[in-house]
Amino acid sequence: MEIEKSILDKVNVWLTPTFDTDTQTAIKEMMTSSPKELEDSFYRNLEFGTGGMRGVMGPGTNRINKYTLGKATQGLSDYLKTQFPGEDISVAIAYDCRNNSDTLAKVVADVFSANGIKVYLFSELRPTPELSFAVKYYKCQAGIVLTASHNPPEYNGYKVYWQDGGQLVPPHDKEVINVIEALEYSAIKFDANESLIQIIDEEVDAAFIKSSLVNASFNTPAEAKQALKIVYTPLHGTSVKLIPDLLEDAGYSNVHIVPEQAVPNGNFPTVKSPNPEEPEALSMAVALADQIDADIVVGTDPDADRLGVAVRNGNGIMTLLNGNQTMIIMTNFLLEEWKKQGKLNGKQFIGSTIVSTPMMQELASAYGIECKVGLTGFKWIAKMIVDFPEQEFIGGGEESFGYMVGDAVRDKDAVTSTLLLSEIAAQAKAKASSLYQELLKLYVKYGFYKEYLISITKKGQEGAAEIKQMMVGLRDNPLKEINGQRVVMVEDYQSSIAKNLLTNEEEVLDMPKSDVLIYYLEDGTKICARPSGTEPKIKFYFSVNDTLDDVANFKEVEAALDQKIKNIIAEMALN
Repeated sequence: MEIEKSILDKVNVWLTPTFDTDTQTAIKEMMTSSPKELEDSFYRNLEFGTGGMRGVMGPGTNRINKYTLGKATQGLSDYLKTQFPGEDISVAIAYDCRNNSDTLAKVVADVFSANGIKVYLFSELRPTPELSFAVKYYKCQAGIVLTASHNPPEYNGYKVYWQDGGQLVPPHDKEVINVIEALEYSAIKFDANESLIQIIDEEVDAAFIKSSLVNASFNTPAEAKQALKIVYTPLHGTSVKLIPDLLEDAGYSNVHIVPEQAVPNGNFPTVKSPNPEEPEALSMAVALADQIDADIVVGTDPDADRLGVAVRNGNGIMTLLNGNQTMIIMTNFLLEEWKKQGKLNGKQFIGSTIVSTPMMQELASAYGIECKVGLTGFKWIAKMIVDFPEQEFIGGGEESFGYMVGDAVRDKDAVTSTLLLSEIAAQAKAKASSLYQELLKLYVKYGFYKEYLISITKKGQEGAAEIKQMMVGLRDNPLKEINGQRVVMVEDYQSSIAKNLLTNEEEVLDMPKSDVLIYYLEDGTKICARPSGTEPKIKFYFSVNDTLDDVANFKEVEAALDQKIKNIIAEMALN
């Protein structure tokens, strides 16, 4: 195949002495044996999306390697100096279990130190939420975590955090990108100043565990904790560094770790994907739970910011909850606890996202507080805490299995959330209930909201073009009716316009621009389409709802809602 000149120009830059011999050799090999791979490695530059910079490891501008990360770090170093002139600047760096994460983290530390910036580098792998905590604990101006979350083994990534402990948001994100893009690779300073690199571990571990105990412990009796039988799996990831100690310190002694998945391993040998959103990822944990008759299963993704949960349903069968359901359970529990303690006065808020369940607004309304809704990505929930210091943040989550308890961590936190869920499950079991039964009671009280997600993967340059065209089609030819229900409102977050299709009235959406479309139907159905910011996917989110007058009617109402979702998917030709 013939390679475009623009791509060859980029390739030739990488064949200069600025790049090491191993990199040049690998590129020359691709030129002769894998021109398609060469094209994909150089056709674009990796960009910061909703979760930072993430991609396949290897040489090239569209890959994660020492040069793309070095350039990002050099740019961030330059930017930090403009934002904090005359200050002693410091950053914290963590990394997960992925192949090369430790090596790449040291490269990043070297570049920061070569620019005169103090570095707090974890001695070994640690959960992402602990990095967010460490940024605040050490009073750093920024933080980095090397992780690709739940992506396949060939991926790695680079998340940037600001001094509040949250991920980069406007205006810093775009300004940092502009600085990085203006840099030449030859400008990267790789020669470390080792005196500026401080290794950290046990001190911040202890502080993080103490913080989690404060935020997620709610006077659960000791006998209730001991009676709760927990199966836990880190899915070969980082949470094994903290969750067992946290649960033990909290008084949960009946914890069973899936032995085959307890050791960190970047190849994730026992799962197709280390993603707790996928039922297969928790299959070994569920099997162990059935073997020992456990009450609850908790699994975390490799960097321990997302968690998947399985509980026993009314027939005693282990059932996976989705992210919306766990978010509702945890949020309702926190609200009830704050109410019991007399801490609710209307100046509190919970956080959610535009693609998550509308049931969060129902909870907020019932407790007389606000539910703030932001764009997809937990950085927007963290930004709410910064933007509204006059209000207290209770908790918040998103449909993609992330939750944050309080504001000690400014990112989704599977570690603290695991303790919170254990508290809820233990208290429910002590009163002859369960997490499942508590969820059904909430559906009776607030309405039965049923959500479903479809992710369509489109890899490579052609895939990116296909995804773009799908969004263009939905914008240029908006659906007027779906499943016999009129579309009453379309929110386009790219144009920042919400249009009422019945009256043709338009409103301006007060949020940053984002490639997201949301359709609202007259029966309360909500359909959202958005390309992923970190993966080669386009995602469709469906939310339908109905009243549930009695727990006994749950299966019947659920079947009707499931059928409604299937009908919508078929009509939109997304099967």
